[in-house]
Amino acid sequence: MNQLPIFVTLRDRNVLLVGEGEAADAKRRLIERAGGVCVGEGAAGVILAFVAVEDAMEAAAIAARLKAAGLLVNVVDQPALCDFTTPAIIDRDPVLIAIGTGGASAGLAKALRQRLEALLPQNLGSLANGLSAMRDAIRQKWPDNVARRKAIDDALSEAGILDPLSDIEEPAINNWLSQPDSNRPGGVIELMLTSPDPDDLTLHQARLLGQADHIFCSADVPAAIINRARADATRNEGDLSDPAPDGLVLVLRLIGAKDNA
Repeated sequence: MNQLPIFVTLRDRNVLLVGEGEAADAKRRLIERAGGVCVGEGAAGVILAFVAVEDAMEAAAIAARLKAAGLLVNVVDQPALCDFTTPAIIDRDPVLIAIGTGGASAGLAKALRQRLEALLPQNLGSLANGLSAMRDAIRQKWPDNVARRKAIDDALSEAGILDPLSDIEEPAINNWLSQPDSNRPGGVIELMLTSPDPDDLTLHQARLLGQADHIFCSADVPAAIINRARADATRNEGDLSDPAPDGLVLVLRLIGAKDNA
């Protein structure tokens, strides 16, 4: 990973925009869409700058000057000069999905956005707002952090009552809260990996990695596979100790490599 994806709150904050023309107009629309205020050089409180100047040498000189002043700079069509890049965006406010290529290909990011956008229901933002509004009720039903996280993961899983890729009706969250707790997968599951390439994981294996509470693996299991697990899952090297931890435990074993000959 060569960049850290972050979401920056720009509402009512000054953002420097240098340049004119179609590229500058596009950046202006993006900044204002996020609630930012486009300003020129010399304005106070600026931390981000966009340079949309056609002449490459002039743009590089402006970028160098702004960076020397401590600003993070994006230079249109010159990824080597960029401190940050702007992704292709799928907007289901407040849900935002950003697709970036680190400046390698804006066309690829756009194509992926168009494909993925067709998969996401228009009411995805309503689901997020509903979960936020019911935060206290969710905490009341599952006061224990681990139990609450497991319940939410189960509801949002594929074919779950709150599956985000299905058309969720407005009463769905209330219906979920009124139901008794579901039996989420638990215990110990051993995954026999036949390849060190994470792209060779089956859908079932990838789904289990996303659900697991604890990961046990031998030293030969690549980090690229382990990184497919939830960020808050505990990671352990070596054999599973007895007794097993609570929740869903995955034991990863690499038993062979794919023949690429």
